[in-house]
Amino acid sequence: MKPLYLPCHCGSLRQAARVVTQIYDQSLKPSGVKITQFGILRLLAARPDLTTGDIANALAMDSTTLTRTLKIIKDSGWIDAAQGEDRRERRWTITQSGSSKIQEAIPLWKRAQEELAQLAQGVDLDFLNRTLFDLTKQVVR
Repeated sequence: MKPLYLPCHCGSLRQAARVVTQIYDQSLKPSGVKITQFGILRLLAARPDLTTGDIANALAMDSTTLTRTLKIIKDSGWIDAAQGEDRRERRWTITQSGSSKIQEAIPLWKRAQEELAQLAQGVDLDFLNRTLFDLTKQVVR
């Protein structure tokens, strides 16, 4: 069955997000990393020592979903957590294995970027990215 047109902003965005996620996950598959994990690894490589809340805010992610994803990444040995100032707070850093995993995944991610650009011929993806980010900034405060 072909996708159905959804006259709902949320439904259409989620439908597109699922399709795009599938493209990236398929490209990243040889590395063993999913696109959600890749984004977290890249964030922690650029900004180590973030709390779970910091990561959730930066990625506009639900903390429950993030916690599940962090556990999977930690169990893979790609990140590690240290106790923060508060006993409940965790500060996350990328491990050497995680850094290596990013390097392995980057060419695959670039391939997904190119594939999406080819599939979206005629769509200004840079404009789309900026517009979606502007929407995110307006909604998430």
